[in-house]
Amino acid sequence: MSANDTTEPNRRDFLYVATGMAGAVGAAAVAWPFIDQMRPDASTLALASIDVDISGIDPGMSVTVKWRGSPVFVRNRTDAEVEAARAVELSELKDPIARNANLPGEEPATDAARAAGGEGRENWIVMVGVCTHLGCVPLGQAGDFGGWFCPCHGSHYDTAGRIRRGPAPENLPVPTLEFISDTTIRIG
Repeated sequence: MSANDTTEPNRRDFLYVATGMAGAVGAAAVAWPFIDQMRPDASTLALASIDVDISGIDPGMSVTVKWRGSPVFVRNRTDAEVEAARAVELSELKDPIARNANLPGEEPATDAARAAGGEGRENWIVMVGVCTHLGCVPLGQAGDFGGWFCPCHGSHYDTAGRIRRGPAPENLPVPTLEFISDTTIRIG
């Protein structure tokens, strides 16, 4: 018999294919519980986005909310804080990238690129409150620039959440967010 000769399928061939298919279905049935348990549970999915009522946050004040297991700072900056943040030259910044998930690419870290709201809402700043050095939680309304200060290793952030002094390599990240009303911000 040569390599070019073909034979008709017989009962043995059918049994091999059927046995292989039964084995594959059995393996999938055994593996499914292990794969299924890797999905996030309902409590994690519930934290995928949160709505924050900002109606009670006066200028100069901030609140900390928990989102995806991390603190998020929501701050209503005063006009003086916004002007001070706008006055900073990009050349003075340790990290010149905005780190804003709402903007495409690597936008420069201007105050407008870091603010949460756009036109008429420049006073709002929303950031994940985890120091980019070693993951500590910075203290609000503190430090040399009136923003946040991480006492663990001395990182100073300004009122726009940009790293200005200390070992932290990056600005505090701005999460995905949107204003769903004049008094509510949806994070996530």
